[in-house]
Amino acid sequence: MGSLLRSESMSLAQLFLQTDAAYACVAELGEIGLVQFRDLNPNVNVYQRKFVNEVRRCDEMERKLRFIEGELQKDSIEIPDVSDHIPAPLPKDMVELEAKFERLEEELLEINGSMESLRKNYIELNEMLEVLDRVQQFFDEGHPDHARETLLDVQQGIAGPISDTDVGGFPLEPIRRIDRDEKKEDSEMQFIAGVLQRSRARSFERMLWRWCRGNVFVRTSDISKTSDPLMGDPSEKSVFIIFFYGEALRARAKKVCDGFSASVYNCPESSEGRAMIKEGIAVRIAEMKTVLNQTIEHRQKVLRATAQNHKVWCIKVLKIKSIFHTLNMFSLDITQKCLIAECWIPKADMPAVQNALKLGTEVSGTDIPCILNEMETNTVPPTFHKVNKFTRGFQNIVDSYGIATYREINPAPWTIITFPFIFAVMFGDAGHGFIMFLAALAFVIFEQKLADMKIRDEIFNTFFGGRYVILLMGLFSIYTGLIYNDIYSKAINIFGSSWKNPYNHSLIDKYLEVEEDNEPMFTLPPEYAFDNDYGPYPFGVDPVWNLAENRLNYLNPLKMKLSVIIGVSQMLFGLILSFFNHSTMLFTGRFDSELLRCNHMQILESVDGAQLRLTRIYSKHFKAVVDILFMFIPQLVFLSCIFIYLCCQILIKWICFSAHPGYVFGFYYPSTHCAPSLLIGLINMFMMKSRLEGFVENNKPDEFNKTVELDQCYLQQWYPNQALIEQIFLILAVVSVPVMLLVKPIILCVQSSRGKHIPSAGHGGDEGEERPYGRMLSLSGALSTLDAIRRVIYIFGEQLSEVLWSMVFNIAFTLSGYVGIVGQFFIFWAFAVLTVSILILMEGLSAFLHALRLHWVEFQSKFYGGLGYQFEPFSFELIIRQAEGFDS
Repeated sequence: MGSLLRSESMSLAQLFLQTDAAYACVAELGEIGLVQFRDLNPNVNVYQRKFVNEVRRCDEMERKLRFIEGELQKDSIEIPDVSDHIPAPLPKDMVELEAKFERLEEELLEINGSMESLRKNYIELNEMLEVLDRVQQFFDEGHPDHARETLLDVQQGIAGPISDTDVGGFPLEPIRRIDRDEKKEDSEMQFIAGVLQRSRARSFERMLWRWCRGNVFVRTSDISKTSDPLMGDPSEKSVFIIFFYGEALRARAKKVCDGFSASVYNCPESSEGRAMIKEGIAVRIAEMKTVLNQTIEHRQKVLRATAQNHKVWCIKVLKIKSIFHTLNMFSLDITQKCLIAECWIPKADMPAVQNALKLGTEVSGTDIPCILNEMETNTVPPTFHKVNKFTRGFQNIVDSYGIATYREINPAPWTIITFPFIFAVMFGDAGHGFIMFLAALAFVIFEQKLADMKIRDEIFNTFFGGRYVILLMGLFSIYTGLIYNDIYSKAINIFGSSWKNPYNHSLIDKYLEVEEDNEPMFTLPPEYAFDNDYGPYPFGVDPVWNLAENRLNYLNPLKMKLSVIIGVSQMLFGLILSFFNHSTMLFTGRFDSELLRCNHMQILESVDGAQLRLTRIYSKHFKAVVDILFMFIPQLVFLSCIFIYLCCQILIKWICFSAHPGYVFGFYYPSTHCAPSLLIGLINMFMMKSRLEGFVENNKPDEFNKTVELDQCYLQQWYPNQALIEQIFLILAVVSVPVMLLVKPIILCVQSSRGKHIPSAGHGGDEGEERPYGRMLSLSGALSTLDAIRRVIYIFGEQLSEVLWSMVFNIAFTLSGYVGIVGQFFIFWAFAVLTVSILILMEGLSAFLHALRLHWVEFQSKFYGGLGYQFEPFSFELIIRQAEGFDS
């Protein structure tokens, strides 16, 4: 049986399928998604496999469906989603689908071609209508007379180019001089008109001037944008008209028009001819508009009908292609009538797989059943954890570090609680946690609607996929925020403070007169100000500390010590879990069952195979013993002698040392200033510095109840035989490090020299790789233990929320009257935006990353190898989700 604690037990099975039943059986297996097939043709080119033609046909159908989808997107036609189950089509249905897609593609291509041709003619007619209007406007405004005068001036040398040699880099030929009084008929001056891109108009004029050596007269007029939808989205264009003399200049002007891709339209010189052509064009535009509208309507009708089935067709083709792609991984027997497959199957789901094969055989209509045989293998199986929508987010956090080795202890069950809790320990604000909780709760309540929307935004999917993680993070943040008594950086007084003011009013008034700033500083001695009868604040931190000047001096060490205890407890728990990983073969009955299995193999199969398996079992058993004795125990000793000892000191200091004098562990304790300094004491432990015992001389007060305190009484030994015990702890910690580093590699070398190979514990290497791997684990275990404390302590400092409160929201309370009402409204929204963007998103991300690192490095590294590979079953559901752009 598998569970979230360990991965599912997997079995490698060999599957024999009749060729006629193979397609239907694989389709049924794809529906249940419980089988991962192995490729039995790794050295065969993809183009040389049996079903390559079918896969190519599916690729062609997918290309046509993508073309159809593109046409639907051009017309902004929505493709409806499909919620019903769509079974995989039979192979014979491929012909029908191919014919249907071919017919649709040809029809759409024909419609597109007709529309393109009609729209092009429609645009040309409208452009010609614009040209006729603008030409008539040019003539009405007297541009021909101006053009005639200008061209004659150019030919007489009065206007035009200054010299005959060079204009803008173009050599010019001498211009023939003509007498200004020479008579010329109006018909000799000619013109051509057309349309070109507006952005090219200036360059067009300059090129005409240079190419025709100034013997042309050009005018342009911009065409206003049309609102006619049949015009599509044409580019901005301008109408031009060119006046000139002679056919040579006409030829030159047309060459320039061709070079600038300008459209030249034949325009009569007489106004009557232009009016007649304009009437004909108007009739043709009306007729073409009707035809174009009918074509568009027909295209819309075809696309709307196609859109209703497009999603279904895509799923059908995707299923067909995935089935044939899977069949290409099978091998053929000698008779070419049977397909052979190898697959990984969860043992618990073996009946479901057999039922699917039986159903596939019935669908195919064959009488020969499929044969499913379990195989013996030395290959490490894939890792498969059964998760639901709640546990999936936490399992993804673990899998991001590495996929668990097969049957290795999975950190996810504890991560469900520890990850949001450690995040909350660092986040620690009930108000911000409540906002986070509400946001995640909205995701949870509307999760079905949001899932049906199939939003493809990556950031949204990240938050939506981790909605249950965020929900617990917010819930635990509310809890830790109440423990810290921190709600938007302010404390609340629910039960009443345990601290009282011991000073009378006359003394306070006198002190106020002396203080210039009227902000007196009073010290509340615990002997008089703390109400011992009432006891400590019932839940969380006493709210009086929110007013104290030494608030951070009290809260930060408190949070640091709590963090040390939590961090060391988590590392100790991870180390204990490593024992269960090492002892799986020793104490779960697995060793005896493997021996019985070998004896069974020895009777029924080969003696050599059983002997090889027996040797491997004994090697694994011996390696488990080595891991426990020379890895687990030294790591536990190292952690216990230093950090568990430190945590015990923290708890004892909280319990035994108070503000009142008395005897602690047989030593007279005068007051709080002699409470032991644990940090410096830990340093002195490593330096093996000599210290005196107790806090005062003679370890008791004299007959007048007076004491002589030792110098630096807080650094002395505070329990009997402390120096001896710490020396023993230090020696054990120092000795455990070389034991972790050297003993196991030496044993591996000895076993290797004797020819007895000890298989590695899942990291996939031989004994040559085992030695550096073991050293790496030992060093990481020791160094991460030290680094964890530093990292956790680092995160606690001045709260940004207090700074934001005092610098932003506090300003609103200084305003009064109508200005205060308006100011508080706007300042509140500024405070809310900064709170969400900085304190919730940025600080939340920082706390999330710290919690992630603490779990990956400090917790999982103690027992979690993460060297497996994911179970990737053949599943239509996963394939469809990946095709839609979602993660599996």
